[in-house]
Amino acid sequence: MKADIRVALVGNPNTGKSTLFNVLTGLNQKIGNFPGVTVEKKVGYCQLPDGRKAEVIDLPGTYSIYPKSQDESIVFSVLADSSNPHRPDLVVVILDASNLKRNLLLYSQVADLKIPVIVALNMMDMAKKADISINVDLLAERLGVPVVPISARKVNGIEQLKEAISYANKFALQEDSIDVNTIAPQLVEAIGDEMHIDNPYLALQLAHQHETLKFLTPEQSDRIEELEHQYSFNSQKAQGMETIARYAFINDLLYDTVTKPVTAHEENLSNRIDKVLTHKIFGFVIFLGILLFMFQAIFSWSAYPMSLIADGFVWVQDNLHHILPAGPLANLLIDGVIAGLSGVMVFIPQIAILFAFISILEDTGYMSRVTFMMDKLMRKVGLNGKSVVPLIGGFACAVPSIMSTRTIENWKDRMITIMVTPLVTCSARLPVYTLLIALVVPNKNIWWVFNMQGLALTGMYVFSLVSAVLVAWVFKYILKGKERGYFIMELPVYRMPRWKNVVLSMYDRSKAFVLQAGKVIIAVSVILWVLASYGPGKKFDQIDKQYAQTQYTQHMSADSLSRTIASAKLENSYAGVMGHVIEPVIKPLGFDWKIGIALITSFAAREVFVGTMATMYSVNGSAEKMQSVYEKMHQAKNPQTGQPVFTLAVAFSLMMFYAFAMQCASTMAVVYRETKNWRWPAVQFAYMTVLAYAASFVTYHLLR
Repeated sequence: MKADIRVALVGNPNTGKSTLFNVLTGLNQKIGNFPGVTVEKKVGYCQLPDGRKAEVIDLPGTYSIYPKSQDESIVFSVLADSSNPHRPDLVVVILDASNLKRNLLLYSQVADLKIPVIVALNMMDMAKKADISINVDLLAERLGVPVVPISARKVNGIEQLKEAISYANKFALQEDSIDVNTIAPQLVEAIGDEMHIDNPYLALQLAHQHETLKFLTPEQSDRIEELEHQYSFNSQKAQGMETIARYAFINDLLYDTVTKPVTAHEENLSNRIDKVLTHKIFGFVIFLGILLFMFQAIFSWSAYPMSLIADGFVWVQDNLHHILPAGPLANLLIDGVIAGLSGVMVFIPQIAILFAFISILEDTGYMSRVTFMMDKLMRKVGLNGKSVVPLIGGFACAVPSIMSTRTIENWKDRMITIMVTPLVTCSARLPVYTLLIALVVPNKNIWWVFNMQGLALTGMYVFSLVSAVLVAWVFKYILKGKERGYFIMELPVYRMPRWKNVVLSMYDRSKAFVLQAGKVIIAVSVILWVLASYGPGKKFDQIDKQYAQTQYTQHMSADSLSRTIASAKLENSYAGVMGHVIEPVIKPLGFDWKIGIALITSFAAREVFVGTMATMYSVNGSAEKMQSVYEKMHQAKNPQTGQPVFTLAVAFSLMMFYAFAMQCASTMAVVYRETKNWRWPAVQFAYMTVLAYAASFVTYHLLR
């Protein structure tokens, strides 16, 4: 999609930059990666009042153009590299109107790069509530750039911002915030001459960052290094001088343009709430209570829609059996593809509810408090507070959570976080847990409030967090690193969640889950159906001959005989042979050969377990009586003992296996991509598989 102007959004974290991006672009946006790196790139398009189309790039949030992580380094690379395909024609710097002093540091740096700038003065409603008065016209005059007051959450001032973007090329370039030549005049001039740069601040930044800038050739980087030695350049000292000069400029600017009430120092509502929610004792109790409520809701609120979806799939399968002519193709579609898909689709309501809660916790600002509270605990096990973001994010999916570890500057902290994040219960485990819990845990209330199934699910989630922390503590002594990790995080003020964003998050995440899982499920279901429907040699013919004898046909009902033949064929199929090969290994865990097949297939993705069981029991089932996957597994009997296959011991043994095992090809791929070494995913796979087997073995023998 060709655009007439390219606009980059730049700002500190928690200034509403992503909210503004969503307001400007709506659904007309796409997500990818910046070339050559794994940093997420969000690009969208919006129509301007003058009829032109603008391409909007949401750059990662940063406090300064001096990067402390890979995400932050992208900002300077995009703005400074004239050959970068994403270099903007215009930068919109988003400032938090209630905290201008902190935000203006980044603005002054971006402005001095001499790219046309517009200031979006966001959260004006919050500034007004705090009785902060801003002289917008004077601020614009002093900065030499357009300043547009907006409230992205309330969609106020957006049209005025679009108009400012339309007329951006009519404005002169902004004045310098500071005199860069006073910091390192000879070096700046030498780099400018050498690199043909007429912007002194860009030349200074090349001196600071040349070793990490990919748009410089090795020869150029070496030459800058030579010039630094020649002029005795001290990067840390120069950065300190620059920061002092910038804050002198900012203080003078704010003195003239911003008026704060005398009572501004008094604690605000957020601080009063934090005294309770981040309390060293009550804070953790409240967090546990919120988790408990979440998982109670996942069971109770989703029951009716899940029942509708399950009944819908049974109805479709039942009708297709009557409509389609009998044969392998019909069986493949009904007992393979549709049966497999039903095992995942039925859990959409639970996935949607989980993501809704996560979105609300993030939107209100509470998730930042959880990160803050966990910092002290994390440090004791070799991590820091920033590790909590991937760990909590792991409740949704380990893939983006592992990618988010790039914000952790310390190598050792980052590697430990990557190694333990897959232990946190992700949404792919949710269908497995809820199905197995529903099979063996009574649907009863304790003290009239707590549902036993909800408590069991909460226990699995808490157990996963505890496991991740304990394993991190072990890795603390295995991995060696000399760097010291620091935790710097801003706690945003509490806000009401944006319900439109919550609904969009539920829809997008559920859609992504279904599409990603659906592709794997269909492929695995087709392969499984073939493996379960055909066998080696002439075993199927021998089974047909055996059960055609009068001793079977005269003493067994037609339905019972049909189920017996299907069961015998399944056991002698290719899938059955595979299952029996691994059965001696998994029998000590309480698993039979059918569960063994599900364990193998779900190494591609955990949620495939449910689809596999649905396919296996459909092949073994009766065409006249279609059932949901829950009913099939509930009625499954052990042929040797006649007892149910899924007892309390077996179900919890299975959950322990899935709690620890690395059953996600996508996670292993992203670990390799982030570490650039196959050793790390190999170690991760090995230690998690050993833990899974040990935990499952102990659980089964304790509960049997």
